Amino acid sequence: MIKMESCCVYCFSSEVLVSIENIIQDIITSLARNEAPAFTIDNRSSWENIKFEDSVGLQMVSHCTTRKIKSDSPKSVKKFALILKILSMIYKLVQSNTYATKRDIYYTDSQLFGNQTVVDNIINDISCMLKVSRRSLHILSTSKGLIAGNLRYIEEDGTKVNCTCGATAIAVPSNIQGIRNLVTDAKFVLIVEKDATFQRLLDDNFCNKLSPCIMITGKGVPDLNTRLLVKKLWDTFHVPVFTLVDADPHGIEIMCIYKYGSMSMSFEAHHLTVPAIRWLGLLPSDLKRLNVPKDSLIPLTNRDQMKLDSILRRPYVTRQPFWRKEMEIMADSKMKAEIQALTFLSSDYLSRVYLPNKLKFGGWI
Repeated sequence: MIKMESCCVYCFSSEVLVSIENIIQDIITSLARNEAPAFTIDNRSSWENIKFEDSVGLQMVSHCTTRKIKSDSPKSVKKFALILKILSMIYKLVQSNTYATKRDIYYTDSQLFGNQTVVDNIINDISCMLKVSRRSLHILSTSKGLIAGNLRYIEEDGTKVNCTCGATAIAVPSNIQGIRNLVTDAKFVLIVEKDATFQRLLDDNFCNKLSPCIMITGKGVPDLNTRLLVKKLWDTFHVPVFTLVDADPHGIEIMCIYKYGSMSMSFEAHHLTVPAIRWLGLLPSDLKRLNVPKDSLIPLTNRDQMKLDSILRRPYVTRQPFWRKEMEIMADSKMKAEIQALTFLSSDYLSRVYLPNKLKFGGWI
């Protein structure tokens, strides 16, 4: 657990404490009436509770359907107890101005929780129930993302960080709100879906060859800190933000999370989404334009097709006709491709030709 020495008092701290006290008071009141206490939590898994706005992305509607976690139901009594336990831990963290990671919470009683996912879901439920960000609960998550390129900043403890694009990258910090004095000459930010592609671009010295830039990867589906960092870079610098993902439904899904957010985290959309993000590549139309051979392509699986159909039905796709067209090309061809498919042209085609041409001639949508 981390003790924060900063004299800054987070504005949400007292509100969080009062909210938890009110929840406990409600439980005591229910017990005094011989009623079984229950938690009422917004349903984050239904599209009925989600609305789309161009400026924010996916966010929860103000009056959404809820579900009850009852203390007298065999199906939910354990979850009720776990929520109560984690609420108690959060109260102590906020009260003492200390921080813990989700992993710290899990290891306080790993046998009771069973697995990390249980803890993660409960923390998200509590965050949604209290209508505050996870950071306001004094719970941090371990970052898996990496950042490199033309960026310098100071972490909350005073550590100076220089992300100069070399052979190695810097881990995305676990406390995004705490970083300050961000400085860059970058002309754009490039979000790279996969770590292997990110490392290849580092090896090719991509950041220094073209123009100053910042590269970020969430190593697949991005964690909260990687998304928070992309949002912070956009809010601070307002330079173009591009995505480089595989030409497959999974890559498109990841790009949509950065741009529009996800259903499960829609209650935090204002802190996480960057609707200005553009799709740089790999576009399904690029495959035909570059004459990528058919043996470099991969047939869509049934699961891929279901994912693609799901994305095409989402509310934001109607606002993105060029995205829809690309997805329809993929659906019609029934084929997908990884970024590595470009290596058939040359081993460094991605960094030497594909990306420079795209960035120079505006090949994004």
